[in-house]
Amino acid sequence: MHFLLLLLLSASLFAALSSEASAKDGKPNIILINIDDLGYADIGPFGGKAPTPHLDRMAREGMKLTSHYAAPVCSPSRAAMMTGCYPKRVLPIPHVLFPAAAVGLNPEEVTVAEVLKSRGYATACVGKWHLGDQPEFMPAAQGFDTYLGIPYSNDMGPRSDGAKSNPGQPTAKGKAKGGKGAAAKSQAEDETGLKGDNQPPLPMIEDGKVVGRVDAAGQHAMTRRYTDRAVQFIREQQAKPFFLYLPHNAVHFPLYPHQDYLGKSGISLQKDWVMEVDGSVGRILDTLRELKLEADTLVVFTSDNGGPLNQGADNRPFRGSKGSTLEGGIRVCTLAWWPGKVAAGSSTASITSHMDWLPTFAALAGGSPPQGRKTDGIDLSPLLLGGAGSFKGRDVFYYYAGFKLQAVRSGRWKLHLANQELYNLDEDPGESKNLFPAHPEEAARLTTLAGVMKDDLGLDGPEAPGVRPLGRVANPRPWIQP
Repeated sequence: MHFLLLLLLSASLFAALSSEASAKDGKPNIILINIDDLGYADIGPFGGKAPTPHLDRMAREGMKLTSHYAAPVCSPSRAAMMTGCYPKRVLPIPHVLFPAAAVGLNPEEVTVAEVLKSRGYATACVGKWHLGDQPEFMPAAQGFDTYLGIPYSNDMGPRSDGAKSNPGQPTAKGKAKGGKGAAAKSQAEDETGLKGDNQPPLPMIEDGKVVGRVDAAGQHAMTRRYTDRAVQFIREQQAKPFFLYLPHNAVHFPLYPHQDYLGKSGISLQKDWVMEVDGSVGRILDTLRELKLEADTLVVFTSDNGGPLNQGADNRPFRGSKGSTLEGGIRVCTLAWWPGKVAAGSSTASITSHMDWLPTFAALAGGSPPQGRKTDGIDLSPLLLGGAGSFKGRDVFYYYAGFKLQAVRSGRWKLHLANQELYNLDEDPGESKNLFPAHPEEAARLTTLAGVMKDDLGLDGPEAPGVRPLGRVANPRPWIQP
């Protein structure tokens, strides 16, 4: 009798272990940490002045991607990250999305969350979404099992709640031009949403419901709240493969580090918040180590665009700021960490981009990019797992800002199209010496490459053969009424 009971218990244990193993089935956990408005040299691994010990360790144990491209501003960058496409292909808007926008990322687009969900992954988004704030465009409609966060930037709220000023600065009321009638008219004319002093209160959304109005105190607590939820998700899903997308509102203006970090950098409010971001990354990595998941988890750390210089960001050695297609506006500090898989202390200057995460994560999960629709990303897994020497990556990158193609890069050469400025980025990353007169053949080659996009995404304007339709809703409404 005892022997039979032992046999049954052993069989049950074996079945449970087998079930857990089959749930993972060699698929790595994937964590994508996306910081808002972080400058290229804001963190230690890329020359930053503020202490960032956790990111320093992450770089020592992983890979630096030194030629990694985002987009000049928030919404387009996130569209590229989620869909594996140039932003204009899937989110043809002139700038970014605002509260109560009538348009957003089309629900028919296939996101990285949907690709991984089809491979058996638990999926979560914690933080800033910014791809449309109506329910039809929110994370639950784009492949995420759970969501907590603000659907757009932390400055898109009322002055009275501290959304238009840094802590301790005046919050004098602005004037909504023409009042509510003008706001409605403005929204009808511009489907990207409400702007300026017409913006409603910032909503904290949890799985489709408003769970709070984010005021100044809530902004101070935001990074910690997101990190708490991210750690909770990791603990809850540790037995199966999971995808955690953690797009912080930090370090976007207004600058609201937790009180524990105020003044800690001794440099600036922005660098205080950079330090809190580093602490958040440390908690994520420590949780993985505690649960012995580090050998099974790829963690990517990056930014959505270059940092805004007027808010204290540091984009050295590049020229330019957020919103620009100079390198300082679009090249972002990026790290990849996967102990035992990604070579410790490695670095690559290969041209990579946010478009590459979808095909990379799909390949690592044993899947593929969505079929039947064009994508622009390339699979970086050979680079991450085999090193730069075995990787044949992209040779051409197109710099779009809104609807307009502003520059093109091939290898070390970059051409700004409007003013015919040619730079050798290997020798002159700061784009200070125009080599157009000395190398007209390279300028001509890059001009030809730019022309290739004429019949795909177009060179200017919202319409082109390769541009897909926006998602659109009638009568968009804010989550919290003003």
